[in-house]
Amino acid sequence: MKRVANFEKISYDEFYKSFQGMDPQDVWRMYDNIKLPKRATSGSAGYDFYIPFNKVLEFGESYIIPTGIRCRINDGWDLEIHPRSGLGFKYYCRLANTTGIIDSDYYKADNEGHIMVKIRNEGEQAFTLTEGDAFCQGIFHEYGITDFDDASGERTGGFGSTDKPEEENNDESNDSQTIE
Repeated sequence: MKRVANFEKISYDEFYKSFQGMDPQDVWRMYDNIKLPKRATSGSAGYDFYIPFNKVLEFGESYIIPTGIRCRINDGWDLEIHPRSGLGFKYYCRLANTTGIIDSDYYKADNEGHIMVKIRNEGEQAFTLTEGDAFCQGIFHEYGITDFDDASGERTGGFGSTDKPEEENNDESNDSQTIE
């Protein structure tokens, strides 16, 4: 198998930005509980992502989960974020956009490449994610480009930033990559 990436925790300061207004001690506890994604078995394709805090998702509610994780990915590869099958089958929860793509240059974004995942409860009752639960999975994929590709831009922002003029990429609203 090819080794193409490494997961890391983002800095505490960057993580805290997702929880401004909360008691810093509570945020430190969550930060300390961040687990790097890992595969459950040697045959698993997906790396499980774990939630670092408890969250109750009411029926119809969407929530952005700050994972506290970033990923350095080799050029020519991406990380695709998918729901875990049990989340959908058992509880009718899904990622808001079904699949998220983490580009290799996202690691260099202004927000340290913080991966955030937006999930939605479409079940008939509240659903609880417990600290340490695996809630989505990331799978690495190799990709190609066209013969005459001339992309030369550089990423600064997160979700939705690559199709905006550069001055908009520095807008505070684009400082994280949320997987919807």
